[in-house]
Amino acid sequence: MRRKSRGGRVSRIGRYAIASSITDPTCFSCTTFNILAPIYKRLNQEDQSCRESDNRAYWLKRNRRILDLLLYERSSIICLQEFWVANEELVNLYKKRLGDAGYINFKLARTNNRGDGLLTAVHKDYFRVISHREVIFNGFGDRVAQLLHVEVVSPSWEYRKNNVPQEILIVNTHILFPHDSSLCLERLRQVYKILQYVESYQKENNLNPLPIILCGDWNGSKRGHVYMFLRSQGFVSSYDTAHQYTDADAHKWVSHLNHRGNICGVDFIWLLNPNRYRKLLKTSWSEAMFGMFKHHLRRASLTADDAFAILKAESDADYITYSGFCEGLRQLKLISHRNGLSDDETKDLWLQADSDGNGFLDYKKFQQRIWNPSCLDQREDISIEVREEIGNSTEQSIGFSVKNAVLFPTQVEKGMWPDDYFLSDHARLTVVFSPVRMPCSRLVS
Repeated sequence: MRRKSRGGRVSRIGRYAIASSITDPTCFSCTTFNILAPIYKRLNQEDQSCRESDNRAYWLKRNRRILDLLLYERSSIICLQEFWVANEELVNLYKKRLGDAGYINFKLARTNNRGDGLLTAVHKDYFRVISHREVIFNGFGDRVAQLLHVEVVSPSWEYRKNNVPQEILIVNTHILFPHDSSLCLERLRQVYKILQYVESYQKENNLNPLPIILCGDWNGSKRGHVYMFLRSQGFVSSYDTAHQYTDADAHKWVSHLNHRGNICGVDFIWLLNPNRYRKLLKTSWSEAMFGMFKHHLRRASLTADDAFAILKAESDADYITYSGFCEGLRQLKLISHRNGLSDDETKDLWLQADSDGNGFLDYKKFQQRIWNPSCLDQREDISIEVREEIGNSTEQSIGFSVKNAVLFPTQVEKGMWPDDYFLSDHARLTVVFSPVRMPCSRLVS
């Protein structure tokens, strides 16, 4: 059953949230929406070659309707995926209508002339764009991401009166679809590259901890490795936060009807606040890789003892060496193919496991470093001393609380896909954020 919004902060007009009806001037809203590029929209299931892109009247009408709804909602931030960048008429349509409504627009095409890409728009009444960066993955699937560094400019923002940073990093992306299990690693790698880029940008510009918002079509549900990886880095799903859902509530909502006829929740607006204690990115990456390793073995009904034997390879010794480690990963098809771990990634993974650098792992170290590393979801594992330290921190920043989050069409909030919805094969997600003063955090290893 869908939860009711609390306190009437966001009204529902026509049964979906209207960001423009927010009465608190310090709040802002963010919308993410995969608008289904006409080159991918099938008009005839029996004839897969019949696409909407061949019928101007169809795609023009649908995209005008999408723009009508976006401009009626008037989110402060709009992140679109599968934007048909190759069609000049459609690009100009969005550019003019969003520009006339006060938005600053940035588009980015996928590599190798795939035809679609990303569009990110921020409203100039709310934000000044400090920097815009393009993230090119140069990997399988020709995926890309956008990074916007913005400053709040709304005169009603009460925290502007204090010497506290009022800046945000916004990412828009659309990662690879898991066509088969061999692509799980590539999907994780794409998210890892995004987080590496964000981290590098912060270091390059000497930025203090500031809120990070990741928007997009993540092509994976709450049960997947990508979800767990982002959670391990302290990110929270804004929609789940607003509705008080846990990580286990993967069945509560959906946002996508995929080409296989399956419904799932794949569209997220992730929030990382400055007060979140984060693991080192490389630590989270290695834990995600070992988690995938363990997942493969458990699917084959293999135990920890079996895994240790596989990684020992044919060695008679009672420990794992680097060569045995590589052979075990090869047997599990995690290396030695196009989408597998590279040589450098494999070496980094070994170094994370062989933390004391003596060149081998006995069974105890295998259990601690590979089979049962510290839990990916480490939100509750912060010690009392660390909590007291953050509470006593004098370095202040501004983060955000999630006021509300709404999916449209509303049936998807109940885990159902409506038969009469043709705007896209994705639902639109809008989240309302409110500023909160908080201490800054630090990384934890």
